[in-house]
Amino acid sequence: MRWSGQELGVEQGDALPGLAKLNNLVRSVQTPEFAGITFHEVLAKSALNKVPGQSMMPFGWTINPYRGCSHACTYCIDPETQITMSDGREKPLWSVEVGDEVLGTRAGGRYRRYAPAKVVAKWSTRKPAYRVVLADGSEIVASGDHRFLTDRGWKHVTGAMSGPGQRPYLTTGNSLQGFGRAGLRSQISVLSDAYASGYLTGMIRGDGLMFERTYRRANGGVNNVNQFRLALADREALARTRTYREQFGVATNRFEFSGPRENRRAMSGIRTARRDAYEAITGLIAWPDEPSDEWAAGYLGGVFDAEGSCSRGILRISNKDEAVLTAIERALAAFDLTFVREPARPNGVVNIRVTGGLPVRNAFFSVAQPAITRKLAIAGVAVKTNADLRVVSIDALDEEVELMDITTTTGDFMANGVVSHNCFARPTHTYLDLDAGDDFDRQIIVKVNVADVLRPELAKPSWRHEPVALGTNTDPYQRAEGRYALMPGIIDALTESDTPFSILTKGTLLRRDLPQLVEAAKRVPVDLAMSIAVYDHELQQSVEPGTPSTKARLATVTAVREAGLDCAVFMMPILPYLTDTRAHLDEALRQAKAAGASSVLYTALHLKPGVKPWFMQWLEQEHPELVPRYRSMYYGNNTYAPKAYRRWLGERMRPLIRAHGLERGREDPVTGGVRSAALADRGVSVPAARGPSRLPDALSLPPAPDALF
Repeated sequence: MRWSGQELGVEQGDALPGLAKLNNLVRSVQTPEFAGITFHEVLAKSALNKVPGQSMMPFGWTINPYRGCSHACTYCIDPETQITMSDGREKPLWSVEVGDEVLGTRAGGRYRRYAPAKVVAKWSTRKPAYRVVLADGSEIVASGDHRFLTDRGWKHVTGAMSGPGQRPYLTTGNSLQGFGRAGLRSQISVLSDAYASGYLTGMIRGDGLMFERTYRRANGGVNNVNQFRLALADREALARTRTYREQFGVATNRFEFSGPRENRRAMSGIRTARRDAYEAITGLIAWPDEPSDEWAAGYLGGVFDAEGSCSRGILRISNKDEAVLTAIERALAAFDLTFVREPARPNGVVNIRVTGGLPVRNAFFSVAQPAITRKLAIAGVAVKTNADLRVVSIDALDEEVELMDITTTTGDFMANGVVSHNCFARPTHTYLDLDAGDDFDRQIIVKVNVADVLRPELAKPSWRHEPVALGTNTDPYQRAEGRYALMPGIIDALTESDTPFSILTKGTLLRRDLPQLVEAAKRVPVDLAMSIAVYDHELQQSVEPGTPSTKARLATVTAVREAGLDCAVFMMPILPYLTDTRAHLDEALRQAKAAGASSVLYTALHLKPGVKPWFMQWLEQEHPELVPRYRSMYYGNNTYAPKAYRRWLGERMRPLIRAHGLERGREDPVTGGVRSAALADRGVSVPAARGPSRLPDALSLPPAPDALF
C-alpha cells in the first residue's frame, strides 16, 4: 500500500492534491483481530453528503463514516449532466460509477478521436456555478473552473484577460467540440407493449423466417406446415426478443443455429412449428393502421438490431422488402430524423442512411434504444463538430449548487454531448490500488474525525435540519465500528442539532448504542432498520462473509423493540428467481413479524455497474442455469430489474405484508411505484410502474443470500 508507513507532518510530493502534508491522511493499519483487512485512516473535510436532486432515494443527506475519501476538486458539473458511455448510451453523471467505461477522446495524427475511457474516481462538492447555453439548444451547468474543448483549444467557463485570474475562458461565439444533444427526446419505455410489438415487427420482418405451406399427402389428405425461426449472433438482441415473446405469452424453443467458424461468430436462435404460436407471432408483427410513437421507436430498434450498422458514425439500415423500407422511412420521419434512400444494389438490397452526422445518429439511438451494444460504439471516429455548438450565453446561478466530477483515463469525457476536461485530482482508489470487488471488503477507509467535522456543519445557519440517512452506501455498524466507535459521536451531533436521522444496518453492534438511541428518540425522530433478505445460513454467508447471521439480525430487531423503538426490516434485495417464491417471502415475513418488526420495506436486486461483474461471477458458480435470465433482465447498462418484474413483485408482496400486519404505508419507491412522503417532500415525482404484470411463477429453488448490492 502506498499509504503505509507515512507520518504526520511529512511533505509528500506525490500525495493526493490537498493531502501533501498528510493533513487528511493519518495512517494505514493492520491488526491481528481483523486478519486480512487494512484500515486507511483519513481526516475528513466534510461529513454530510447531499443526494442528487432527482435521485429516487427518500432522503436528501447521508453520512458515510467508512469507505469515504476527500478530493481537492475544482472542475465540476451538474449531477444531472448526461454522460456518453463507451457503448454510445447515456446516463446522468450521478449514476456513473468508478469502473464504468465512458466515451473520452485522444489526440493523435490529424484529428482528435473518440476513445473509451475508464472512470477511476468520482466525488461531489458545493460551489458557485454557471449555465452555458449553446446555439443548438444544449445547456450545461458547470463551475467557473471547469474546462471545455473549443475550436480554439481548452477554455475555462470563466476567467480574466489580465491579473491573477488570467486564463483562457469562454466567450459568446466560441464553438465547443462534440456532437451536442439537439433533437434528443425523453426516452420511451422499452417495456411498453407498443414498443415491444414494434421491436418484434422490425426484428422478425428484418431477419426472421416465417414459413407457411400446405402439402397434399399421397392419400389425398392435407398437411399444413408452419414454421418461425430467428437466428442471431448477438445474444443481446435475441435475449430482448425472447423477453418480449414471453411478455406476449408466445412459446418458442431455443436452439444453437451454428457454431463459430473462421471470421464468423456462433449463432443461437429461437423457433417454433406450433400453429398457435405461429399465428400469435403473425398477429404481433402485423402492420398497424396508425402506428404510435412507441411502436415506431420499437420498430426502429428492432429493424436496426436485425439489419442495421453504424460504422465510423454512419448509420444505415438495409433491406429489399419495400414494406419494411417504407415503414423505416415513416418511423424516421415521425421523429424528425433526417435520412436518404440510396439506390438499390444489384442484388436488390436498399440502404436507408441517416444523415446529419453524430447529432442525428445519437438522436436515433435515443429514440430507438437498440439492444446490440457493439453497434452503438463510436470509438475511433474523428471529433468533427456538425452541430451548432456556439456559446450564446453564460449566466451565473444565484446560489451555490451541488456539483460532481469524475476522473477518467483519457483526462476527459463527453458531457451533454461536448468534450469536457476532468479534474486534476488523481483517482484515489487507483492510486491506492483498490477496486470495487474484494478490496471493498479488505481495504476500509475510515473517516476518524467524522463526528468532529459534522458538528460545525450542523451548526451552520443554512442547515435546515433535513433528515440524514446512515447506511445507504456502506454499513455504519460493520466490523470496523467495533474498533473505531464513530457512531456514538455521530448520534450525539445529530441529536444535539435537532436533526432527524435514520440508520440502516446488518450489524448487531447496533445494540451497543441502543441506550443512546433511546435518548435521541426523545428529542428527534429516529428511524432504525435491519437489512434481512435471506434465511438460508449457508448461502447468506457465501455472499456476505463476515456479516451477522439472519438469526442474529432478527435478535437485534427484538432488542430494538424491547428498548421501546420501532424497527423496520429491509428485505433488500429480493433476488429474481431465487428469493421471490411465495413460500420464501411468506416465511421471511413470518420471522420478521415474530421478531417484532414494525414494518417491512423491499426492493428487487439492483446491480450497480461496479458490482455487476462480481454478482454475475457468483451466480455463474452457484446458479449457472439462471445466468441467461439475469443477463436478459440486466442487459447492457441496466442496473434495475425491469418495471414489469417490479410490478409483479409488488403484487406478490403487498398482500403478504398486509396479511402479516407489517404495513406502514411506505414501499420502496423504485419497486412499488408508490410516491413516498419523503420523496414528496423532496419534490421527486415517482411514476407508477406500468406494463404487463403477468410473469411466470419464480423457480422453486433454494433461497440465495442477501448480497451487498
